[in-house]
Amino acid sequence: MSLKITEECTFCAACEPECPVNAISAGSDIYVIDESACTECEGYADSPACVAVCPAECIVKA
Repeated sequence: MSLKITEECTFCAACEPECPVNAISAGSDIYVIDESACTECEGYADSPACVAVCPAECIVKA
């Protein structure tokens, strides 16, 4: 269970502060999700918070 950010990322940073487990960080060109840390917000929210705020809709199942 994990998510990933695709190359369509616009580097807007909307997703990073939404992650309750700090699994999202800035990469060189796009934001990246630490797949070993991502819980898809299980236990924190009904659905992944980062997906809800991403304007580029570039966060998908890994």
